[in-house]
Amino acid sequence: MGVVLHQSFKNTLIIFIGFTIGGINVLFLYTHFLQAEYFGLVTFLLSASNILMPLLIFGMQHTIIKFYSSYKDRLDRDNFLVTALLLPLFIIIPLALVGTMFYDYISDLLSRENIIIKKYSYFIFLIAILMGYFEVFYAWSKVQLQSVFGNFIREIFGRVCVTILLFLVYLDWLNSEEFIYSMVVVYALRMVIIKIYAFQIYFPKVKHFSMPSNIKEILSFSFYIILAGSAGSILLEIDKFMIPQLEKIEQVAYYSVGVFIATVIGIPSRAMQQIVNPLTAKELNEGNLNNVESLYKKTSINLLIVGGLFFLLINVNINEIYLIIDKPEYSIGIYIVLMVSIAELFKLSLGTNGAILTNSKYYKMFFYFSIAMAISVIVLNKIFIEWIGIEGAALATLVVVLIFGLIKLLYVRSKLKIHPYSNSTKIVLIIIVILFFAFYFWELPITPILSIVLKSIIVSLLFSVLIVKFRLSEDINNLVRKYLFK
Repeated sequence: MGVVLHQSFKNTLIIFIGFTIGGINVLFLYTHFLQAEYFGLVTFLLSASNILMPLLIFGMQHTIIKFYSSYKDRLDRDNFLVTALLLPLFIIIPLALVGTMFYDYISDLLSRENIIIKKYSYFIFLIAILMGYFEVFYAWSKVQLQSVFGNFIREIFGRVCVTILLFLVYLDWLNSEEFIYSMVVVYALRMVIIKIYAFQIYFPKVKHFSMPSNIKEILSFSFYIILAGSAGSILLEIDKFMIPQLEKIEQVAYYSVGVFIATVIGIPSRAMQQIVNPLTAKELNEGNLNNVESLYKKTSINLLIVGGLFFLLINVNINEIYLIIDKPEYSIGIYIVLMVSIAELFKLSLGTNGAILTNSKYYKMFFYFSIAMAISVIVLNKIFIEWIGIEGAALATLVVVLIFGLIKLLYVRSKLKIHPYSNSTKIVLIIIVILFFAFYFWELPITPILSIVLKSIIVSLLFSVLIVKFRLSEDINNLVRKYLFK
């Protein structure tokens, strides 16, 4: 876990800084500098692009991680990487032609409830391509076990650029429409930067290009992964895509604020997965199941502990957070935060479950699970949004994550005879529940900021002392001994 912890620490720091900048953008700058309908439009365009991206890029970011370590010869590796760059074009070019032919029909369909969408519909396709090739070049660097810079570009660089653009809107140097165009330029710029970086780390030298000998296996894997990736994107983004089809686009802005607050809990997972995924693929390719199980258990308990602290800090302070935002119409997201944060915490507890499924011989089942999850979340979103509004979208997410997370957990256990949980898992959950109910209803007669600071200090101290006292994580206790009691 040395390399994992070293890069995970850096990635966690980067993602935390990125989320802090993103938090300022979402909670304060977007809400105060940009009209709610344009904030909703930005959220819709990015969500739609994320849904389309896995299809356009042919799942190559996952294919690179899956197969790269299986090639022992440099020529084979280089041919494989070049192939990974070319294959998406066989999807992008035909879809671009079809999209051009039927653009009016597609844009009318997307803007049926909110006419503001029509003018910007073509940005969905363009942003999806830029996002996709960013992920391909990022995967290119990750298989060289260099994940930190790409993480910086994705998490910090883009958000800082958006911060600057929002201030330009505030100063009337940009209008809302020009902000949308400038945002697309930011996505293009970050893709170019990661491309240059990836080529500096490893540049393929191919004098006589030929397809990899296992091209059929690559195509088969990619076919399942693009469908699974699309299904996964649907699970993450379909709520923000469907809300404008059923409600006013401003509701997307209110919803996205709540979701953003809750997804802070996923910071540890996003950081650790950058390095754990390629390591899991390597261990599976070499048949080291004991190492896979060790990673599985360690990531599960470590992510649950760190994510549990974030869960508590967010939810016991949620009323004060919305008071600081100072936009009463956005406070509808309070229960959205709770539901989505429970889903995020459960996903953290699964550790490397997803990496094991996608990089093992059972990767096809990941596809089937993802398709089932996507269908379920679409159906439940329509039912629940029509029933209780945007809170229904959060409820749909929670139900699907809990049910299918359990199914995937049981499947890996039945096939590989490994699971991530232990007695420590139970104790951590008990600690989280007790502290949640002890502080959730505690309202202090002081300013919101002071209340957040005071409750956060108390909760953090109690949680940390209990975790260390009960020795629930070997890695965390080692870090405490190394740095706190040095």
